[in-house]
Amino acid sequence: MTITTQEMQTGTAATPSAILDRISLVLDAFDGSESLGLAEIVLRTGLPRSSAHRMLERLVQLRWLRREGRSYSLGIRLVELGSLAVHQDRIHAASSEHLHHLYRATGLVVHLAVLDGDDVVYLEKLGGRFAAFVPTRVGGRLPASQTALGKALLAFNGGTEPEDARIRGLGYATERNGIASGLGCIAAPIGPIGEATTAVSLCGPLAKMSFDSRMTSPVQLTAHAIWRSISAGVRVTPTLQRRNILRSLPTAPSVLAEG
Repeated sequence: MTITTQEMQTGTAATPSAILDRISLVLDAFDGSESLGLAEIVLRTGLPRSSAHRMLERLVQLRWLRREGRSYSLGIRLVELGSLAVHQDRIHAASSEHLHHLYRATGLVVHLAVLDGDDVVYLEKLGGRFAAFVPTRVGGRLPASQTALGKALLAFNGGTEPEDARIRGLGYATERNGIASGLGCIAAPIGPIGEATTAVSLCGPLAKMSFDSRMTSPVQLTAHAIWRSISAGVRVTPTLQRRNILRSLPTAPSVLAEG
């Protein structure tokens, strides 16, 4: 990567940390955008146009970015690394089977997410015909305060709002019309108060949701089973499979028809 005269004089841009900071700026610019032109990247990063262009072309060579005409987008190498990171994650590995059983038992969209500052980041999303109507994606993030997942995790990590005490008492959080109009979600934190950094949720059209024990219990049972798998370090039989909850759920007829 070529270093300009100004950069040589300052003595900072040549350091590994400065280069990594610039790469991070460029990659972060794509958050929420599928593709960007050079002018947009310069605007979002504040980098000099010539420096940004050189960096972008090098990242294309490394397959971190892809270029089509004058537009850049995230490359296949980042997809490969991101997928590897998710699948190597201990929580993701411990939760996979339990999440699939929750989805099969309800037919609704199942999420696994982690708290990152004031946001939740989605680690997994499972769903059938309802998935396209839920505006979430693996690797995406949303403000924690706008989601049932985030509310559950904030409450279990020292939240002081009046609603937080209620969530801690119930062991789950709900959200109606939060991330999109007409959608409802139920979320339960994975782990005890003060230790839960990840949560599981069930999400679908409000007409298909039941905010009582018929749906809150399966979500909580799934969260507890995942926590036992993480704590024990061994496979735990999915709770929903063991208790055969499927036929008691409001969505059971449609799920059974699909199966």
